[in-house]
Amino acid sequence: MDASDALAPIRDRFVLDDDTAYLDGNSLGALPRAVPGRIADVIAREWGELRIRSWTESGWWTAPERIGDKIAPLIGAAPGRVVVGDSTSVNIFKAVVGGVRMAGKGCTEILVDATTFPTDGYIARSAARMTGLAVRPVEPARIADEVTERTALALVNHVDYRTGELNDLPAITHALHSAGALAVWDLCHSAGALPVGLDAHHVDLAVGCTYKYLNGGPGSPAYLYVRESLQERFESPLPGWNSHADPFAMDPGYTPADGIRRGRVGTPDILSLLALEAALEAWDGVSIEAVRAKSLALTDFFLECVNAYVPPGLVRSLTPHDHQRRGSQVSLACSPQLSAAFAQGAAPVAGQVMDELIRRGVVGDFRHPDVLRFGFTPLYTSFADAERAARVLGEVLGALPDVAPGAAGTGG
Repeated sequence: MDASDALAPIRDRFVLDDDTAYLDGNSLGALPRAVPGRIADVIAREWGELRIRSWTESGWWTAPERIGDKIAPLIGAAPGRVVVGDSTSVNIFKAVVGGVRMAGKGCTEILVDATTFPTDGYIARSAARMTGLAVRPVEPARIADEVTERTALALVNHVDYRTGELNDLPAITHALHSAGALAVWDLCHSAGALPVGLDAHHVDLAVGCTYKYLNGGPGSPAYLYVRESLQERFESPLPGWNSHADPFAMDPGYTPADGIRRGRVGTPDILSLLALEAALEAWDGVSIEAVRAKSLALTDFFLECVNAYVPPGLVRSLTPHDHQRRGSQVSLACSPQLSAAFAQGAAPVAGQVMDELIRRGVVGDFRHPDVLRFGFTPLYTSFADAERAARVLGEVLGALPDVAPGAAGTGG
């Protein structure tokens, strides 16, 4: 399978250990080889020699839009619709408050994905308090039935961070628009792993991080997408000097810039931005459709191997087998039988299992208390990585006391 993989050569664009199966790219992507040299040049020459001149001569000032245009094709957006800067949390705040300000009169509520990453819910509730609206949690599959003419917008995760389930972006967006509401999508666990189609599906606003499948590095800046037809109506709740129409006029009155630039706030984080720009070179010549095809093949194969190697009944997949409902990770729930096999009062069972996997060279992560997560980044994950991870998982679980011998079964 690796020999016939057209994306296999891309693995060489990353710094990886031959003795480790790294399956945690859904939390932190691997280091692209282009980054260290680029950052060394930024520090030594652009900052060290050119200093302030680099804002113009090295293109620092235009980096947020330039790098946004590099991300745009990966999420199905045209140039001029994505700006990079600030954290995911800050961009969620901009998108939610900005969306509420564009909503129709009489709106009283914000819908929030009931399974959302906690920060999204925290920020939505804070934004609701500031704007006088209420927050109503709704399961993503129920949004089409629950949206009303009183709904200003819905904030939805494209992929569930805990289970890896892919939510139906086109259908949910259409249902929201049919009721007169806006669609705000969190793409943290989908951008760089599968096609998103923001423009094609008329998404209003979207945010996402860049340190997972986009491999931008720890804490690399996030991005904000605003649909072109909404940009002149978008009113950011954080009107910083960088989003002013004439930032160097130092005008005490605020006039927003045209287009996506009004999504900026303050001075860009240049070192992180330019590390991200270099990281995105790993995508040269790669189509997101090819990435999606490999992602599905990898996760199919991993589930097949789990079924073959893990003793029956010890884990079950929370990630849907249906390709239309699957992101690029596999989440396995540990059974109560496993909990009984571990010391009581110690770390969560999933944490103990993952610690042992990492000790044996298989790096994933877990979510409290019983979910093992394995992220598959098609740019560098091999089929051998997938096989090894399942095999080592079977060895770890099959060796536990009070667990049946590790014969092949239906563990997956």
